[in-house]
Amino acid sequence: MKKPSASTSKAERQLADLEAVFGAVAHASRRHILLVLHMRGGEMTAGEIADRFACSWPTTTRHLRVLESAGLVRVEKRGRERIYRIDRERLTSTTAGWLKSFEAR
Repeated sequence: MKKPSASTSKAERQLADLEAVFGAVAHASRRHILLVLHMRGGEMTAGEIADRFACSWPTTTRHLRVLESAGLVRVEKRGRERIYRIDRERLTSTTAGWLKSFEAR
């Protein structure tokens, strides 16, 4: 996700957030990763996530990087492992904010 500059307007930042989040969830494998994380308590190691998918390890890590870049997962290193944690607040606030803009006035 491209970081907005200090001179970026609030509307531009919101649009950048929407683009990052919706771009990340546009791919079925990334939606699947988010669902698996959610159903498994919100936190899994990279290996546990990769074991759930038929795609190669590089493909899985690429999807995880996209989700991390969009702010939908956070990563913590524990020794040699990387723990991925879903950021429910980021996902729900961004998508709910966009949907709210369609409410009748």
